[in-house]
Amino acid sequence: MQILYLVLAIFLLLNLCAGIWRVLRGPTVDDRMLAVQLFGTTAVAILLLLAQAFGNPALRNVALVFALLSAVTAVAFVRRVWSEKKEYERDSE
Repeated sequence: MQILYLVLAIFLLLNLCAGIWRVLRGPTVDDRMLAVQLFGTTAVAILLLLAQAFGNPALRNVALVFALLSAVTAVAFVRRVWSEKKEYERDSE
């Protein structure tokens, strides 16, 4: 079972490579931010898989911290985009 967890972690790392491509090439800022959110989600998944594979509960704690940081960055991004959109609407009136 440990081998399966490691294979899944490697697969998720390959998905991160696709995400890096989207961050570098993504046509809009929104695409880039969603790719960064992919990093947070994938990092949590990888850490949970490694915690299970190696029986290391400290990795679960690190995964929880990453999940919280990922949620905070999503909220910060939405607030930033929301305020920019309101400023744009005010300027166009």
